[in-house]
Amino acid sequence: MQKQLDNISIDDAVLVRRCQQGDSSALTRLIVKYQDRIYNTILKICGNPDDAAELTQETFVKVIEHMDSFRGSSTFYTWMFRIAANLSFNHCRRRVKIATVSLDDSGSSEFGSAKAQLGAWLADERVADPAFLAQNREVIHILTQCLARLDDDHRVAVVLRDIEGMSYAEIAEALEVELGTVKSRLSRARAQLREVLETALQ
Repeated sequence: MQKQLDNISIDDAVLVRRCQQGDSSALTRLIVKYQDRIYNTILKICGNPDDAAELTQETFVKVIEHMDSFRGSSTFYTWMFRIAANLSFNHCRRRVKIATVSLDDSGSSEFGSAKAQLGAWLADERVADPAFLAQNREVIHILTQCLARLDDDHRVAVVLRDIEGMSYAEIAEALEVELGTVKSRLSRARAQLREVLETALQ
């Protein structure tokens, strides 16, 4: 079924319209199309796989509940990410403390290689995209832990721009903030992430 759905290319607007008309197969296609991206985005924001899975489910529940109210003033993709981001923010604010593991807990050569990649990235001013580093699970692990230490607003800015590849305009729309606010948050977020990574690699 997954392969069949992946081979079907239908514009989101058409699928949304069909959903609003009660077509459950159109809803299934939208969920299959975006579930992994939503999960990965939420995971980078909240830093916990179980929480991310639960929040992903909550996101799609909200999407289903409010599908009839979607009028297309933004893209479906942006609208859905706004719901996911808001749920993730609320979850992070409810949580008293984000649990992180020590970045020095592993002594494996693979883990050491990941830290070396991060060190090379920090030394190369030409590389400005954290997603460049996501080449193995150890790098992803370190990045996830470092992202967890950023402020909520900064973390989501990095996730949506540098990992999800959303445009400044899409992020502004998804978070319902001004374009200048997005640019400011992203600039501060990248600087904060660099500081966290530098500390982690000492």
